[in-house]
Amino acid sequence: MFRSGVGFFALFGLGWWLLATSAFDGPVRFVAIVVGCVVALGLMLAARRFLPPSAGGPFPADRRRRFAQINAAQWLLIVVIAMVCNRAGVPVIIPPLIAMVVGVHFLPLAAVFEQSRLRVPAALLIVAGVAGLAVWLTSGPDETVRLVVGLISALCLWGMALWTVTGAALTAGRDVSA
Repeated sequence: MFRSGVGFFALFGLGWWLLATSAFDGPVRFVAIVVGCVVALGLMLAARRFLPPSAGGPFPADRRRRFAQINAAQWLLIVVIAMVCNRAGVPVIIPPLIAMVVGVHFLPLAAVFEQSRLRVPAALLIVAGVAGLAVWLTSGPDETVRLVVGLISALCLWGMALWTVTGAALTAGRDVSA
């Protein structure tokens, strides 16, 4: 499930969803959090049901190394962004900038995993970041920045998880009927 990416998409999608829910208070936020948890859990259970345990297979050493390098660079940039934005007094732009970094990190991953479809979340996460920055630049409230970035990012990642599971389910359906 995690090799296929579904687990990562589901859990990181939940993280972005939780960011989006921070725009709300009280029962609305509670219900939104519960909905997000149910969606993430549902995606992981669907992956467990429809994906073979070895989905994605073992990675060769060179791919593992490149994956680690890309992710290390991504996390380093995220830490730098958080520190610089906090020191500059603009923590509200941390989520949009992180969404853009995460989006960009999918571009080399598309090559590493030979999965051109990873360009889709790359583009959508960059759009999420740009949309959040646009809200901020037009003096939109901080809550709206978080809502826009979190919602687009969560739906993007959950959409990728669903795409992966659906593709596996359709393939399994074809194999059964063949």
